[in-house]
Amino acid sequence: MNLVKLSFKNLISKPLNALLSLLLLVLSVALVTFMLQLSAQVKGNLDKNIKPVDLVVGAKGSPLQLVLSSVLHIDAPTGNIKLIEAEKLKKSRLVKAAVPVSYGDNYKGVRILGTETSYLKLYNAELATGELFSKSQQVVLGSETAKKLQLKLGDTFLSSHGLADQNLEEHHGHPFKVVGILKPSGSVVDNLIITNLESIWDVHSHANEHSDDEHHHHEEDLEVTSLLIQFSNPMAMMQLPRYINDKTNMQAALPSLEINRLVKLLGVGVQTIQLIAIAILLVSGLSIFISLLKAIRERRQELAVLRTYGATSAQLLWLVLLEGLFLGFIGYVIGWLIGRVGLWVISNYAQSSYGYTFNLATPTKWEAILLAATLGITVIASVFASLSVFKLNVSTILSSEK
Repeated sequence: MNLVKLSFKNLISKPLNALLSLLLLVLSVALVTFMLQLSAQVKGNLDKNIKPVDLVVGAKGSPLQLVLSSVLHIDAPTGNIKLIEAEKLKKSRLVKAAVPVSYGDNYKGVRILGTETSYLKLYNAELATGELFSKSQQVVLGSETAKKLQLKLGDTFLSSHGLADQNLEEHHGHPFKVVGILKPSGSVVDNLIITNLESIWDVHSHANEHSDDEHHHHEEDLEVTSLLIQFSNPMAMMQLPRYINDKTNMQAALPSLEINRLVKLLGVGVQTIQLIAIAILLVSGLSIFISLLKAIRERRQELAVLRTYGATSAQLLWLVLLEGLFLGFIGYVIGWLIGRVGLWVISNYAQSSYGYTFNLATPTKWEAILLAATLGITVIASVFASLSVFKLNVSTILSSEK
């Protein structure tokens, strides 16, 4: 007697009995695996992109906004700061490296970042082809930007004012030229157009368009969006932010601190959804119990016949248990696949909106624990449902069916 084959046939003979249990199981597994992966991938992406920057110095306002705009490039900046003020911080013994960044323009929705070539070193970004910008109006493209905008070496384009593609005023007479394209780095750099600070200042010096002074900027008038700082020693974390916030009209924000706060806020939502999913999983366990109990009652005669053919109570118990395990495993696999499809959909959205890609990772330790929990709940439900197998009175059942 092949119990595996028989239990599978029993399961598919009346699929409606098992359908509700299966749907509940699929829903809970899909939700848990999707949220586990999403939160891990978002945190991984955020951590990777803030890692090279210890401190962001910018205009006063929301520190989180300053970090999101200057490091992750997904928000509007808090304002500008005077370059002359920012330059003073570079001389501090607490500062190992300081990279100014400035922006305010886009091309087809992609941000144009004015900075120094040292910005690329922060993210270990390397050229795939061409060269780095060396003079005004030259740009290098991130790998994803080059693909998205279908730009190649030597191409020129006009930027639009603002950080989003809203077809606002184009800066005529100030075309940018592509001189380099970067290798993929898996960081924010992949989704930027990068040029030098002078390009940004030149593009915005419309007021002096016809003046001889257009390219002779006065240092005291120059502004940047923010300064990205790497500390020279651990003490800097204690001293530098306090000094900047108290003694200057600028603001210092620690990316690690702000992003941890953000992740904690997101974590509350993630945990709530996971608790709902676990509640659904428990309800699906109850549903499997009711489904199997109903199936056993409907198949009392069949089970009694199996007993007369020499099947033991333990074998009948194993038959019901296998049915439950099939249900649990099929539900888990379908749920896991739906969770991954959900992640793929979100990944495509995040790629087009924020330039972030998620990896459709192989099963994790937590997903293996979830599989064990799913099968465990299924086993418990099956055992309780099959207790009535021990109470089968074969002769009574068979005589009443004649």
